[in-house]
Amino acid sequence: MSSLSIENIDTIIDDKAFSDVGVQVDLTSRHSFRNKSHFVDLGYDSLHSTPKLLSGQKVHSKHFDNNEEMDDNISENSSIMISKWKQKFSKFRTQLAIRKICKNNERNNTKALRKTENSEMDKIENGEPEQRVEWSKKIDFLLSIIGFAVDLSNVWRFPYLCYKNGGGVFLIPYTTMLIFGALPLFFLELSAGQFTKCGPITMWNKLCPPMKGIGYCCVLISWYVSFYYNVIIAWTTYYIIKTLTSGDLMPWQHCGNDYNTPNCFSVSQMQAIQCNTTDDQNPEDPGNCVKINLTNRSSPTEEFFWRGLLEIDKSDGLTGMGTLRPELIGCLVIVFIVLYFSLFKGVKSSGKVVWFTATAPYFILTILLIRGLFLPGAVEGILYYINPRLEKLLEPSVWVDAAVQVFYSIGVGFGVHLTYASFNKFNNNCYRDCLITACVNSLTSFYSGFVIFTYLGYMAQSMNKEIQNVASEGYGLVFQVYPEAISTLPFAKFWSLLFFIMLLTLGIDSAMGGLEAVITGLMDEFKFKNLKREHFTAIVISTSFIGALVNCTQGGGYTMVWFDTYSAGISLLCSAMFEALAITYFYGSERFSRDIESMIGYLPNRYWVLSWKYISPFFLLCVIVLSIINSERLSYYNYDYPIWSAVLGWGFTLSSVSAIPIYALIWYIRKSKAERNLNKRTAITMKNDMIPKSNNSPIYV
Repeated sequence: MSSLSIENIDTIIDDKAFSDVGVQVDLTSRHSFRNKSHFVDLGYDSLHSTPKLLSGQKVHSKHFDNNEEMDDNISENSSIMISKWKQKFSKFRTQLAIRKICKNNERNNTKALRKTENSEMDKIENGEPEQRVEWSKKIDFLLSIIGFAVDLSNVWRFPYLCYKNGGGVFLIPYTTMLIFGALPLFFLELSAGQFTKCGPITMWNKLCPPMKGIGYCCVLISWYVSFYYNVIIAWTTYYIIKTLTSGDLMPWQHCGNDYNTPNCFSVSQMQAIQCNTTDDQNPEDPGNCVKINLTNRSSPTEEFFWRGLLEIDKSDGLTGMGTLRPELIGCLVIVFIVLYFSLFKGVKSSGKVVWFTATAPYFILTILLIRGLFLPGAVEGILYYINPRLEKLLEPSVWVDAAVQVFYSIGVGFGVHLTYASFNKFNNNCYRDCLITACVNSLTSFYSGFVIFTYLGYMAQSMNKEIQNVASEGYGLVFQVYPEAISTLPFAKFWSLLFFIMLLTLGIDSAMGGLEAVITGLMDEFKFKNLKREHFTAIVISTSFIGALVNCTQGGGYTMVWFDTYSAGISLLCSAMFEALAITYFYGSERFSRDIESMIGYLPNRYWVLSWKYISPFFLLCVIVLSIINSERLSYYNYDYPIWSAVLGWGFTLSSVSAIPIYALIWYIRKSKAERNLNKRTAITMKNDMIPKSNNSPIYV
């Protein structure tokens, strides 16, 4: 559309006047007149004047020739008067028409400008920044999601569950739950994040706005987990510092510390008590030893953890938490400083850190395995780990344990995979990344079991116990049993340092993923214009640090178990289930499949769609129901948690899950209110149009 403005009205009016007096002027070819004399020859005084009728000229309907003469019968005076009135009327009419066109153009331009501004605002609200930061290299993304998926639970929980639930036969339910449960949801998260290129909250503006509460649920879960998960890393840091600063013996190698009890016996003391040695006998030779059972014996590693690290003996439980532990607070500060400098530049900084944190555990595990294979009892430990017991497959608890482990291990529902995938290139093959990560995660869990049970077999033989009486899970395995095993080796400090560095790297990249989901999710959603990424990262880190302080008290061991139970248990499963239901049923599974095709070049197999719609949600629902039914009263360190702590815990769980229905309700209330306002305005407009207009209104000239 050609633009018309008030400034060029006079020129257009003159051209219009030409046509009204019988001259045909093409506006588009106006500049074809070469000079002023050409206009004057045609009867114009100037380039910007109306034509004047000269004596002896004749007007034709289409054009006039300057060589023809006017009819002698027309009076010269009357012709001039008629011509002037025609010109004035034509100019007045043209002026009104042109002004109307200009006003319409200005109105249309204003509407177009507003539409463009609204479109840009919609892009901002939907999380479409002008240029989103991307991973520097493809391997950075792959190492990041592997580092998040492979965490401490791969070392301290999977091996214990494997031997507890039938040894090698546990791989059958584990693989089944992986293929039909966690793997499809993992692929769904990677695809959704990469397609929308938004954080876990903002992405729902594109997929299903009423279900935006799922994004808030993911962010809250990741934030809650940072309250206690980073404290575990602080414990590891404390062990590393003690390893480096202690004398010839580490504190958990002997019973000569101030906090030790009379029941403390180290492995070397037990061997000396149990062995009838002479001067020419070797006390380390099992053939010279007599088995003695010390029922009340406590190891120096146990007492270091309970009484040296946590000082839990000085706490009365949740009602008497005791004082803050300065040593733990200092270690926690170190952890959060490392996390800040790993995250303050986004994926540009974290992508470099994972090159060490995601790869170092595999080198260390391999070194520990090679060393452990030469220890007595190592083979018995490995055989006990993989010995298949098929009758265990008939127990429902085995399948529940497999489902819980695989879902928590893959990390679906935290929003981390969504966040990491949003920094990918649009045409990245996220399907291949999904399969690689799942395989690496599962193989790492199984591989770490060989390392763990190699040393458990050695400990069982050294202590004259059965392996099932030595093996444990969770904190007891990585902070008590395993440190005790490697403390009996030559160069114990070196092996201890390797082990705790491995735990540190396993924890750091998982903690980085959780906080990255919180930071990116909130920044994409709220668009803090006056707040830089570095400053907002510091705010999130500080709030997590404040929330973690309660776990640095003398009763922090009790709150750690409480957070571990209620922060990311059932709420995480609910987050993953609603995520699958929202995308497949509200957004549409076929539509989502076409979105994946636009990225990777082909439609996903029908198996994925069926898993998203039916199989995975069904598995998740079963696990949620069974978890609620089988929930028991918490107990830790011979302390039974009070009833009010369970009520508070369930409220803590619902605080994240409730974001889903609350946001959906608010969204529908706003929508219905907007529709009512729109209907009201439409009714008023129609009513005004139906009122007859009076024809007797005065006309002002």
